[in-house]
Amino acid sequence: MILTQVHSSLQYGVVPSISPLTCIRSSSRPSFAVKAQANDLPLVGNKAPDFEAEAVFDQEFIKVKLSEYIGKKYVILFLYPLDFTFVCPTEITAFSDRYEEFEKLNTEVLGVSVDSVFSHLAWVQTERKSGGLGDLNYPLVSDITKSISKSFGVLIPDQGIALRGLFIIDKKGVIQHSTINNLGIGRSVDETMRTLQALQYVQENPDEVCPAGWKPGEKSMKPDPKLSKEYFSAI
Repeated sequence: MILTQVHSSLQYGVVPSISPLTCIRSSSRPSFAVKAQANDLPLVGNKAPDFEAEAVFDQEFIKVKLSEYIGKKYVILFLYPLDFTFVCPTEITAFSDRYEEFEKLNTEVLGVSVDSVFSHLAWVQTERKSGGLGDLNYPLVSDITKSISKSFGVLIPDQGIALRGLFIIDKKGVIQHSTINNLGIGRSVDETMRTLQALQYVQENPDEVCPAGWKPGEKSMKPDPKLSKEYFSAI
């Protein structure tokens, strides 16, 4: 299988009706951010599709509503194909093991698959050494109706399962980052963390942007033909 990592506007081979990058002008200088149209959901730069669904957390059934995090927390929403499979538990437990780091960044993690909450519960109650998950530090959401997978553009219709979609949603409920992997390729918690940190940095410093591979403490860049030379001259 090959890695499919696409912008949500291009995943079906459709050329978006807007330019890839819309420059939203402020009173001082351009802000380099995408502003998508409502009918392009879930294109990066648009509001994340809301949902309310059953989930398993701390071996109990709970309700999760995505919009309840608006104004409170960032959200890492990742969808995976199925419970009791092979790549999936490595991703799910990897995010759980790093949960405290996400928590320090005021970020919630939500895992989603098309399985029922009963399947989620059984998997959580299975030890890791037996292919299970053990206790997790975040909820596993049941998308048994497949509506979440469909609304985020990752459902494989003829298989009834989701591709490995990952979305970073900010505190305004806007999708700021999206990646989609094919079924056989697991995702990186390190890269998700790095991207989240870069997102938070540029939101806290709107007159700056983060170059390739940027990590906290490294030099950022001014999105200006003259001021950017300060960054390039230091390379």
